[in-house]
Amino acid sequence: MPKYFMPVGNTDFKEIRETGLYYIDKTMLIDRLVNQSRAKVTLFTRPRRFGKSLNMSMIQHFFDIREDSKSLFQGLKIHDNTELCDKWMNQYPTILVSFKTVESNNFENSVAQLRAVMSDLCREHIYLLNDSFSDKDDTEKFKRLKSENSRISDLMDSLSLLTRLLYNYYNKPVILLIDEYDVPMAKGDANGYYREITDIMRSMLGKALKDNRYLKLAVLTGCLRIAEESIFTGLNNLSIKTITDTDYDECFGFTNKEMDKLLTDTGLMEHQPVFKEWYDGYIFGNEEVYCPWDVLNYVNELQGDPDALPVNYWANTSGNDVIKRFLESRFDVTSDFEKLLGGGYIEKMINPYITYGDLTKDEINLWSVLYMTGYLTIIPGSLPKRKQGENDNMKGRFDFPFKLKFPNTEIKKLFEKTVAVWFRERILEDDRTELFAALWSGDAVRLTDIISRYLRSTISYHDYSEQFYHAFLTGLFSGAGNISVRSNREVGEGRADVIVRNEYTNQAVIIELKITDSPTRADAKCDEALRQIEDNGYAIPLSEDEGYNVTVYGAVFYKKRCFIKKG
Repeated sequence: MPKYFMPVGNTDFKEIRETGLYYIDKTMLIDRLVNQSRAKVTLFTRPRRFGKSLNMSMIQHFFDIREDSKSLFQGLKIHDNTELCDKWMNQYPTILVSFKTVESNNFENSVAQLRAVMSDLCREHIYLLNDSFSDKDDTEKFKRLKSENSRISDLMDSLSLLTRLLYNYYNKPVILLIDEYDVPMAKGDANGYYREITDIMRSMLGKALKDNRYLKLAVLTGCLRIAEESIFTGLNNLSIKTITDTDYDECFGFTNKEMDKLLTDTGLMEHQPVFKEWYDGYIFGNEEVYCPWDVLNYVNELQGDPDALPVNYWANTSGNDVIKRFLESRFDVTSDFEKLLGGGYIEKMINPYITYGDLTKDEINLWSVLYMTGYLTIIPGSLPKRKQGENDNMKGRFDFPFKLKFPNTEIKKLFEKTVAVWFRERILEDDRTELFAALWSGDAVRLTDIISRYLRSTISYHDYSEQFYHAFLTGLFSGAGNISVRSNREVGEGRADVIVRNEYTNQAVIIELKITDSPTRADAKCDEALRQIEDNGYAIPLSEDEGYNVTVYGAVFYKKRCFIKKG
């Protein structure tokens, strides 16, 4: 079986085709843009790492008048459509700009990154300076943009300026491709400069897209659509294609058919169940799709090591602030997350008009963000059937609840990790003086009340298993000054569940934990835990060999209730 080289992290269509990297044909997207859609501007919203940037590169190389790209498309679906290729291929001046790198944690650096992006774009089209028909003021503005000495007003005019200069140079309308248009606003929202960066982006995009007579068509991609910022207000011929729409549903992500071909080509079909469990489950329109980033990474790993285990590739590509914002919001989402982590689903209304600045003002917005950005998906077949091209989401909120669940194991594990980290960080911020006072003094009644209070405020998973409670107790006592915590440490004749020690006061606590299926059995279970401590001599090495004053507890858990008994 020949080894195929996967284009991991490579979004340059030309390089992928010229170097023979594995490519899954998505050129049907071009046909739909020019033949089936009458929109002058089309926005595709998809989760990150689902092929948006590669598709934009593919579109650029197809249209760009500076190229002869017939060989790049040889053997692909679009190549068979000779009429379309003759009319459109390499016939129009084309701009491709990506804002994915405009992601600073402060406004000043974000503007600097924006200047760098526009400078690179001007350098790519530096031949425009030789156009004798260019207006002098336009030329000076172009030079400032190229040299990164641009004013804020220059940035606001930049895309509009470039379309005008290209139109004058080629005497043809321009195709404008804007990738990851919402990254600057997302980063601004997360770092406190949302309004400032939105003002720039609103003007930049608005001037380029609204009533621009130099524009042939425009395509934008992003994770979310943005409505209330008025970026698209007044744009009459706008088509927004979200993950609920059906007419481009197989253009992003890998379909089941495409996955079967990929795994057959690479000789990895025996791993198909693992790919499906970990990286499948996203529903775009009527199509079930896999995450390309995960698939390509794991195929790459398996070709080098057939025993490689699946890992969470998607989560490592960017922060997961949206989950933490959910956990820290004023809304009570604990029971909803517990249902999801338990493998169930929740029913929530969805708002497709999402505004970054208002994410936490409305619980519907938060659920909508998780859905639109790929953290949640719908149960297959649960949405009302809609015809191809029918764009109900233009009307506002859907008037029916969505049945939402985690798409796959990868996302579930991401949530479990994020929830665990969030709870640990929140505990570290709390004043646990009362907790440790009860622990060291042997006050089992107060300890029961305090630990139960913490337990009720966290999110549980693993179906209330002993593993969950182990992690819960360990996190509860960790990170408090001179306190050391050990879990499952060998002592005496076995392994104690949790040992907490204070080196300065020479105190140590041993906690043996049990779970019960009924609170009426909690007292007996506490006694069982205490007998285990005594029978296995857990306290002896700590008290006799190390000289600690040892207190022992039996801890029994029933769902979100805790029962503590001192030995």
